[in-house]
Amino acid sequence: MSARKPARAVKDVVEAAAGKVADVLTPDAPGAPGSAPPPVAEPTTPHGPLPPKGEQGAPDTRSPTGAPTGAPTTANGQQGAYLTTSQGARLRDTDHSLKAGPRGPILLQDHHFREKITHFDHERIPERVVHARGTGAHGVFVGYGTAEPITRAGFLARGRETEVFVRFSTVLGSRGSADTVRDTRGFATKFYTDEGTFDLVANNMPVFFIQDAIKFPDIIHAGKPHPDREIPQAQSAHDTFWDFVSLHTEAQHHTMWNMSDRGIPRSYRMMEGFGVHTFRLVNAAGETVLVKFHWKPQLGVHSLTWEEAQLLGGVDPDFHRRDLYDAIEAGAYPEWELGVQVLPDTPEETFAGIDLLDPTKIVPEELAPVQPIGRLTLNRTPTNFFAETEQVAFHVGHLPPGIDVTNDPLLQGRLFSYVDTQLTRLGGPNFSQIPVNRPHAPVNDMLRDGFHQQAVHAGVAPYRPNSLDGGNPFPAGDAEGAFVDVPVTVAQAPKARANPASFDDHFSQVRLFWLSMSAVEREHIVRAYTFELGKCYHQAIRERQLACLANVDPVLCAQVAAGLGLPAPEPTVPLADVAPSPALSQVGREWPADGRTVGIVVDPDAGVDGVGQVQRAVIAAGMVPLLIAPHGGTVGGLPVQRTFATGRSVEFDALLVAGAPAPAPDALPARDAKAGAPGPAAVDPRVLLLVQECWRHAKAIGAWGPGVAVLESAGVVGTPGVVAGDSGDDALAAVQRLLAAHRVWERFPASLA
Repeated sequence: MSARKPARAVKDVVEAAAGKVADVLTPDAPGAPGSAPPPVAEPTTPHGPLPPKGEQGAPDTRSPTGAPTGAPTTANGQQGAYLTTSQGARLRDTDHSLKAGPRGPILLQDHHFREKITHFDHERIPERVVHARGTGAHGVFVGYGTAEPITRAGFLARGRETEVFVRFSTVLGSRGSADTVRDTRGFATKFYTDEGTFDLVANNMPVFFIQDAIKFPDIIHAGKPHPDREIPQAQSAHDTFWDFVSLHTEAQHHTMWNMSDRGIPRSYRMMEGFGVHTFRLVNAAGETVLVKFHWKPQLGVHSLTWEEAQLLGGVDPDFHRRDLYDAIEAGAYPEWELGVQVLPDTPEETFAGIDLLDPTKIVPEELAPVQPIGRLTLNRTPTNFFAETEQVAFHVGHLPPGIDVTNDPLLQGRLFSYVDTQLTRLGGPNFSQIPVNRPHAPVNDMLRDGFHQQAVHAGVAPYRPNSLDGGNPFPAGDAEGAFVDVPVTVAQAPKARANPASFDDHFSQVRLFWLSMSAVEREHIVRAYTFELGKCYHQAIRERQLACLANVDPVLCAQVAAGLGLPAPEPTVPLADVAPSPALSQVGREWPADGRTVGIVVDPDAGVDGVGQVQRAVIAAGMVPLLIAPHGGTVGGLPVQRTFATGRSVEFDALLVAGAPAPAPDALPARDAKAGAPGPAAVDPRVLLLVQECWRHAKAIGAWGPGVAVLESAGVVGTPGVVAGDSGDDALAAVQRLLAAHRVWERFPASLA
């Protein structure tokens, strides 16, 4: 389970290749599709399946009832060297159906054709109604032991390692939508604890649109494409969404988070996670506290710019899943700390005047600090995306002893909804027996039969009490680690379809969020509201949402109104007097540069002096260098990962320019639209576009030698975050310092204080 770091992983590859190539060679970039390079000719010598790639993992080989089998994880994969039917009969041919003569009709007796086409016809299962577009990875969680005073959950014990599977996702889009849309992201973690599975089904935003689960179909129907035209896909910039959130003002807090940079994360690796709800923990002495769960990324919380997100939707709609898998393959294992805000379990279930059962509210970290209790490391990619990422089934009711739910009305509804969903998606009640869902604890549940039953249950008495099976299974007590339903007293009250009065405050925390943002983040929020509301057809909806913004902040409302060409309304409620929470801002701190991607532009005609040394320095710093050249193959013995035709600024966190390449033979607007960018004929126009885009996106840019002339031609010399070094090492050192802040926002002074 040790975390293989990028510098070590790359060094291993380089050392293995020693003597074959020049010592300046660096390995190819992550992303090779197979575990072995393919030959040019079709292989004809029979052999077994190739092993998985080094970064791939698979669900642990457990029986349907949770027993370890001792078999390798490849035991769940295909076996043998020869093509067979699903029953193991070897086949001579799978390219021709059985016909009545070469030109005759297909025969009904062709059992292989019928099996093959029938299975294909049923390959697709219903996609998730929400969170359909997702990606997942395996990893390990290690407890710190710091949670022992507040919970008896064993997986949080000091040094305890627990296998996990994590699925990241967008909410609104279909399975085929783009990764980089403006949306909430799911962050669901399945802990395979030895006391039973724990699913922490989180989001990258700590609040939700609604306070009661009965409204969940409404907000999702409003956010999904319009039912008549099935557009727009995977976005909230349309009338039905804004119609709903402007009428249901409890949604304004989550909407503000969506309009902030949190709605377009740079990477899953740079994304916070929040349990949203308040949970109840119970310790070994039976004492309880209330908590909110937080995932804190080691690399900090960073986002895409709006232009980057739009470009990536066309250039690489799989950007986030590619980024995650490439980082794991390179050994830059993503890491998060799990923390909790610990809150007293009082009868009122409030803290500092905040109703802890209201999922549209946060508790600022300045009032209740996040206390770290463990670390998550993702270190293996799936072996089969469908079997693992698509079939993994989460449920907020999968809880180990020591963790319990509260009466949050959104959480209460989720406790029903998740199981109900899996029955349709995964074909019946036995979805927990799919390998990725199998618990790592013994299962003796007395549940029998049903679709896709894979266990072979013994005994004759699946009921309690019984004597025919010797009384098995027996109930467990505290000494045996039984689950604890905390005996919370339910206050006497009449049945009512209503919310408590404390749920009525819909604007104070929205204002808190706005006031907590830096000036540049406020600029981005104004732009997001202006863009999204500008996409609405009906002016009445724009006016109604402006009325909501007036109750948040007059500056925000006035700026958005100006962009829409509408008057700014007056607030209808007093503006809340709240203290900002600096923890909510993404700007102003420094973070490790591990796993960042550095593009290096080279000129083959001028040589690559110093480039190999810079590449090695980038790797040693835990980052990934990508060489950008006019053509593929190698340049000066160095492998090229991107060409001017295939590379785009959105792939890189920073850019180094080592040369001033002349226009390449394919720098023709008829062949590559990027070549139509204006610029001096002496430099390939696509290089100038690359530099200018990186500059617009506030990325660090460095150059040395002839590369400095490119920065001059692009007109960016002397601006913040653009550095010229005497050598490649100097330029890299300066860029590396700038990367700690993620972007050079001072390049674009904000107009909003």
